[in-house]
Amino acid sequence: MRRTPIVLVLLGALAVTGCSSGGQQSAESAPPAASSAAPAAGSGARFSVITHGAAGDSFWDVVKNGAEAAGKQYGAQVAYQGDGDPAKQSQLIDQAVTEKVDGIVVSMANPDALKEAIGKAVAAKIPVVTINSGADSSKAFGAITHVGQSEDVAGRGAGEQLKAAGVTKLLCVIHEAGNVGLDQRCKGAEQTLGGTVERLQVDVSNLADVTSKVAAKLQSDQQVNGVLSLNPAVAIAARDAIKDAGSQAKLATFDLSADVVTAINDGEVLFAVDQQQYLQGYLPITFLNLYKANLNTVGGGLPVNTGPGFVTKDNAEQVAKLAEAGTR
Repeated sequence: MRRTPIVLVLLGALAVTGCSSGGQQSAESAPPAASSAAPAAGSGARFSVITHGAAGDSFWDVVKNGAEAAGKQYGAQVAYQGDGDPAKQSQLIDQAVTEKVDGIVVSMANPDALKEAIGKAVAAKIPVVTINSGADSSKAFGAITHVGQSEDVAGRGAGEQLKAAGVTKLLCVIHEAGNVGLDQRCKGAEQTLGGTVERLQVDVSNLADVTSKVAAKLQSDQQVNGVLSLNPAVAIAARDAIKDAGSQAKLATFDLSADVVTAINDGEVLFAVDQQQYLQGYLPITFLNLYKANLNTVGGGLPVNTGPGFVTKDNAEQVAKLAEAGTR
């Protein structure tokens, strides 16, 4: 009871300082304007993620996990769809425009084939974030930003590491015809390897054939002492090919899967170039949510890089635990 007068005095003092002589609230004590509040979550925004990834591809499963996790965090609906056929991918974009979604995330393995569909989205005032491939076309097509890695930079980094490992003739295995990003990776590796880089076209949907073709190449050209795969599933197929061919070729890959991390731990793969694809799902939904709520844009017209990083035997064990959780 002895504290009551003190509390009353303090409340009285606050009442006096909080009001002007005319009984109006002072500027110092006024609540912050509504515009200064953080964008509210749970607005029920609808975002569509449309990639060129095939169903069941471990890489794109992680992208999907990232997008859905962001949607859950912000209370937004996220619909993920993937199709490796550019014509069908364009149709999915058109469908999202018809449904008047609040934002579209799209990977552009074949930018020219998607230009018209993306243009329709931009014309309809639907914000677009491009991811993974097609960074060079993103701004020109009207996207608000691009999220991914510089394929040239990543390729050069891979070439440097392979050169340090003693590789002098490299087989670069391309698993998707027409994917500009994959060719950029091979070109980057060629710039820094200081040796010969030969390309081999395979079909990611037929991994048994990948193993057969890589093995045949290694048997026919024993000067090939390095293999660079551009996909984690292809990496495992190439590992089997090296064994089948009795080759001593050193293997490296782009992108991660639980199997690739295990292979790195076992010494079967030198390293994986990690573009942190979880971020390629998570960040675009974050950016679209901020754009819808607060008209924020990120990147200043430049891509937002998610890589490259490198997973080697030194850090593979830590990454393995994260891969099991579907975030790497």
